[in-house]
Amino acid sequence: MSASEASEVRLGTTTGRAVIAAAVLGSGLTMLDGTVVNVALKTIGEDLDASLAQLQWVSNGYLVSLASLILLGGSLGDRFGRRRVFVLGTVWFAAASLLCGVAPHPEVLIAARILQGVGGALLTPGSLAMIQGAFAHDDRPAAIGAWSGLGSIAAALGPLVGGLLIDYAHWRWIFLINLPLAVVTVVIARHWVPETRDPHASTRFDLPGALLATLALGATTYALIEWGGELAPYAAVVAVVSAAGFVLVERRAREPMLALGIFADRTFSAANAMTLLVYAALGAVLFFLTLQLQTVSGYTALAAGLASLPMTLCMLFLAAKGGELSARIGPRLPMTLGPLVMAGGTLLLMLVDDEGTYWTHVLPGITVFGLGLALMVAPLTATVLAAAPDEHAGIASGVNNAVARAGSLLAVAALPLAVGLGGEEYADPAAFDGAYRSALLACAALLAAGGVLSWLTIRNRVLTSE
Repeated sequence: MSASEASEVRLGTTTGRAVIAAAVLGSGLTMLDGTVVNVALKTIGEDLDASLAQLQWVSNGYLVSLASLILLGGSLGDRFGRRRVFVLGTVWFAAASLLCGVAPHPEVLIAARILQGVGGALLTPGSLAMIQGAFAHDDRPAAIGAWSGLGSIAAALGPLVGGLLIDYAHWRWIFLINLPLAVVTVVIARHWVPETRDPHASTRFDLPGALLATLALGATTYALIEWGGELAPYAAVVAVVSAAGFVLVERRAREPMLALGIFADRTFSAANAMTLLVYAALGAVLFFLTLQLQTVSGYTALAAGLASLPMTLCMLFLAAKGGELSARIGPRLPMTLGPLVMAGGTLLLMLVDDEGTYWTHVLPGITVFGLGLALMVAPLTATVLAAAPDEHAGIASGVNNAVARAGSLLAVAALPLAVGLGGEEYADPAAFDGAYRSALLACAALLAAGGVLSWLTIRNRVLTSE
């Protein structure tokens, strides 16, 4: 079934609800594992005797493979069917989660997390492309808003779920819980979600491009995390050469993984640049806040997870409204105000220390941050997809997801180095407290830059043009 033939599903129908449910569950798995690990890092470090660099790799190994292969995942979905590749990715992700759950050493856990990212790269672009390909045009903004709101809850619930499992079970269950969720996702997708694909998709796959993208991101991450080590300068050179090689291969390939011409659309390029800035800040804020609450403020894993509950509630009740608002007035204002409000919340979170209460030092900041996130997420996603042709929904979704994950990956890799953290200092309250404030100040600057960029580059007509 082509994208044009499938674009008849309506939002309130059984099929429409099934498409959203499968997409939310699938993408929610990847979002959950992108954040749930943060609250477990301190416990994992103690249990497996891991260094800060190894803990960064537990977080970033997943993001490296996810970000670098997600474009290939989008291309595979466009060619073989978005539902089919989505189901394959979900099964792969579940198998890798099992390996994470039984890992005996940090090195095994890092390898399993990299494999998790491969599964995520297969299912993530399909989750959004299924919505774009299946729903009627006028229902897409609301459907994407529902997907954004419900899916983002998984990211926000990550610290809460992680805290519960760590305090009352074991950190390994943050991975093992993915198995039953994956089963439900596969059942819904196979029985109720219509298949869509791009009838003009490439029949060849750009493996050199995928390998170069992986090498570029992996080498960059290694250079940032291991900076000062003997191999870091060589990794930096490999990163630069691989990135240049990727661009050259994509420009010359007959059927590239990433058709660079898609960036000729100003709105598409601007929205993805804004995504890089905002999601870099989002990933770093969640990473540093969770460790600050446990290392400096003395919170248990569960208490640190519960601290983010207001952000979850904002996403649950307001993210879909953000999609409806952008459909009515255009995306420019929500995409400008959202990051600016998040920046304000980040500055408030700098108050978190070893003396203040939750109600005065954590709640105001995390609530303001959640309000900005809810305002921004759905308009951003809808704008990226609307700026690309429907038949390229998979690759457009892949690009945006890759940019978002790369932003988080690079921020989590670079900021500890930039603020002077290393070795075992993540467990030292005095050392971590000062680094935390410097990191959040940098995050606020990234968010403010994202808001300004949106105001200067995004045009409202992108969501109203046919």
